[in-house]
Amino acid sequence: MSNFNKKHNMFINLFRSQLLFVCLLWFLVGYGQQLRSDLPENNGMSSERLSNIDNVFTNYIDSQKLPGSVILVARNGKIVYHKSFGMSDMENKVPMTNDKIFRIASQTKALVSVGIMMLQEDGKLLLSDSLGTYIPEFKNTKVAVSKRKKGYRVVKAKRPIRIRDLLTHTAGVGYGFGPAASQWKKADLQGWYFAHKNESILKSVQKMAKLPMDAHPGEAFVYGYNTDILGAVIEVISGKSLDVFLKERIFDPLGMVDTHFYLPAEKTSRLSVVYNQENNKLVRADDDGEEESQGHYVVGPRKSFSGGAGLLSTSDNYARFLQMLLNGGIYNDNRILSRKSVELMIADQMNGDHYQGVRFPWDWGTGFGLGFSITNQLGDRGVLGSVGEFGWGGAYHSNYFVNPEEKLLVVYFTQVVPISLDDHQKLKALVYQAIVD
Repeated sequence: MSNFNKKHNMFINLFRSQLLFVCLLWFLVGYGQQLRSDLPENNGMSSERLSNIDNVFTNYIDSQKLPGSVILVARNGKIVYHKSFGMSDMENKVPMTNDKIFRIASQTKALVSVGIMMLQEDGKLLLSDSLGTYIPEFKNTKVAVSKRKKGYRVVKAKRPIRIRDLLTHTAGVGYGFGPAASQWKKADLQGWYFAHKNESILKSVQKMAKLPMDAHPGEAFVYGYNTDILGAVIEVISGKSLDVFLKERIFDPLGMVDTHFYLPAEKTSRLSVVYNQENNKLVRADDDGEEESQGHYVVGPRKSFSGGAGLLSTSDNYARFLQMLLNGGIYNDNRILSRKSVELMIADQMNGDHYQGVRFPWDWGTGFGLGFSITNQLGDRGVLGSVGEFGWGGAYHSNYFVNPEEKLLVVYFTQVVPISLDDHQKLKALVYQAIVD
């Protein structure tokens, strides 16, 4: 071989090695790094257009439609917008800041759903498994069927509840307000709130098994205690309380240091105050009470870890979790889920024969994945976004959405319950109109 050929081959091999290194470095930078701030213009978004968010949400505060809020927008793994508005505590004039802690209620569901997928990857369960395999009380469930005129009759469920049914809210388990509401009320099982209970979530779930469900498994979308039941399944299989499991397997690896079921004493000053909307005015929620109060997250039994609606978190912490999903299961070099598990989670589970005839009831053009809603028809949905966008919200009026096509995530936190306002819809439009690439 001539000297020229030797040098040529050496050059080609060196070039290939350098190219491989650059590709590896790009992969690690793109999928292993922490969320860091960057200019919107470096990520296909306009600062000027994002400032429209400032105008709209400042107006919500000034008109006393919202007490305060925090909004985080990230694209391409970079935080391009992270701002707070208004007050965390209006009476004591405590300003809202980006590090405030919020009750995220049903945004807990996505985290617990990931926990279930992790157990499948551990070989501890299959989504097709019957719930009764892990919580025997559910081996033979009943369903309340409404009569034509009044009342209901109780029948045997047509088939067992499966883990996948719980992830998709097709298990027939509501929040205790179905045909047999009187029985659920008598059992003290109505509504999503568990923080006041002086018993484990497993004990509460075992009581549910004895009550008539709202529908037969696999036949209807019924929003309810499904993810609370999944949290109990995690406790049974792992042998750990849900708070410990999530901390060890998700929170610690992702650096979610401010995500808790019950707040440590040193962080209580950062907890945002809950307000109620009454006659178009904001009123500070009572300290005592349940769903529409300040809650038992600081002072309380601290025994029930609700997988359906129990967590507290910050915008930064929740964005880390969402970025992990957007990255295909990895964040900051920590692999939480495989890419294939994430792909299954964000696939519409209702667009096929398995749940034939089951429709997501609240929005057009929307289906449901394993833990959150999925946009499946953009034109039918009629709002800005993309097919494949997924998201959900919480009872205290928080919200998030993730768009894999646009490599975009948005976290929106506030603390008002109940409330009627168009801020979720406005925020989505304001974020998408700021994309300019």
